[in-house]
Amino acid sequence: MEPTDLYPRFIRPRLVEALADAPVVLIHGPRQCGKTTLARQAGEAADFAYLSFDDDVQRAAAQTDPVGYVADLPARVILDEIQRVPELFTALKAAVDARREPGRFILTGSANVLLIPRLADSLAGRMEILRLHPLAQAELAGKNPEFLPALLQGRFKAGITGQRLGRDLAERVAAGGYPPALKRSSAKRRAVWYRDYAETLVQRDIRDLARISQMGALPRLLTLAAGQTARLLNVSDLAAPFQVTRPTIREYVTLLSRIFLLEELPPWHSNRLSRLIKTPKLHLGDTGLACALLGLDAGTLWNDRAVFGQMLETFVYQELRRQAGWLDDAVSFSHYRDKDKTEVDIVLECGGRIAGVEVKASSTVTGDDFKGLRKLQQAVENRFVAGIVMYDGEAVVPFGSQLYAVPICSLWEATRPS
Repeated sequence: MEPTDLYPRFIRPRLVEALADAPVVLIHGPRQCGKTTLARQAGEAADFAYLSFDDDVQRAAAQTDPVGYVADLPARVILDEIQRVPELFTALKAAVDARREPGRFILTGSANVLLIPRLADSLAGRMEILRLHPLAQAELAGKNPEFLPALLQGRFKAGITGQRLGRDLAERVAAGGYPPALKRSSAKRRAVWYRDYAETLVQRDIRDLARISQMGALPRLLTLAAGQTARLLNVSDLAAPFQVTRPTIREYVTLLSRIFLLEELPPWHSNRLSRLIKTPKLHLGDTGLACALLGLDAGTLWNDRAVFGQMLETFVYQELRRQAGWLDDAVSFSHYRDKDKTEVDIVLECGGRIAGVEVKASSTVTGDDFKGLRKLQQAVENRFVAGIVMYDGEAVVPFGSQLYAVPICSLWEATRPS
C-alpha cells in the first residue's frame, strides 16, 4: 500500500471537479509528495490508463515521435513526470484542439512548468493546474479544518480552542510531511530518507532541467539555504563558500525552486508605502527536509530556540500554503517588512481581502507582537480582515479590532468561528 493511501488528500475534490470540464489537468509538486497516488485514485473510476516517463522506453518513444506517441495514446490517460518529455506539450495541444473533450489527460510533474513559458503557454486555456504539497498536519489528523476560511473572513471567537503542544510541536516540525519519510520507523530513519531524497533529486531532476558545471555544489547550497529558511534571501551569503559568481548562485536557487525544494516568498507592496523592503524571503519546501539537512532532530530543535523559531515560521507558512491548495479561491502569499525592520511573517490576499500572520515559538503573547500587524492594518484600511499571532497556547485571545492571538494547533484542529 502506498503511504498516501493512509491519509485523505483534501485537494481531491478540486481534481475531480477539474476533470469534469478541463481537457488536461496537471498535478505538479515535489517528487514523493503523492501526485501519482492521487492521480491514479481519481482516474480509477474513469478507467484511466497509466504511463510514466521515468520509464526509459516510454520516454525514448515519446521523444522520438511526439505526435505519433500522442496519437496512439488511450482515450483517457495519466502521463506521469511529464516534465521529462517537454517535446510532448505541442503534440498534446494539437490532440486537444482536434478533440476537445473534458478529462482526457491527467499530467503529473515534479518540476514547475509554469516557470518554463513555452510549455505552460502551449496548453494555455486547455489545462487546469493543481499544486500538490507534502501532507499537511490536517491531512495527517484526518480533519479538514476551517482555519483558512476563518482567517480570510476574520472569523475568530475568543476562548479555549486547543492545547499547548510543547515538544510535540518540535516533533511535528522535524518530521515534515513527505509520506515515505513519515512511514519510516524512527526519526533517525526519516532523516536518512530526507538526505537521500535531496541528493537524488539534485542529481537526477536538475540534470533534466539544465546543464550546470558545479553539480556538486547544489546539495551543499541546499543545506545552506535550509539554514536561511524564513530569512530574507541573501545571495551573497549563499555564494560565499563557493568559487562561483553571485549570478550563478542565483540561477542555482531558481533551479532548486523549480523542483519545489525551495520557495521564494515575495515582498508585499503598496503604492501608499515607499519604505518597504523589496527582497523576497526564502523558505524550504518542507521542514522535515530542512531539519534533516541541518542534522536537527526534535530535541536539538527544541533546545535551540532561535533555529526553532525559524523552522516554525516555515512550518506555519507551508501549512497555510497546503491548505490554500484546497480552496476554490486563489490565495496569494507575501511578506511585509519595512526599513524600520517592522515585519509581518506572512501576508495573505484573497478576493481583495488581506490578512496577516505572525509566528511565535512561545506560549505567551504581548501587545508588542502585533506591531507589524497594526502597521499593515493601517496601510490597507478596510481591506484588512484579520491579523493573528500564532503561538503555542490554548486560547484565541483578542488584542484589538481584528487582531487575535491564535493557537498553532488551530491549523489542524477545529477552529471556533464567530
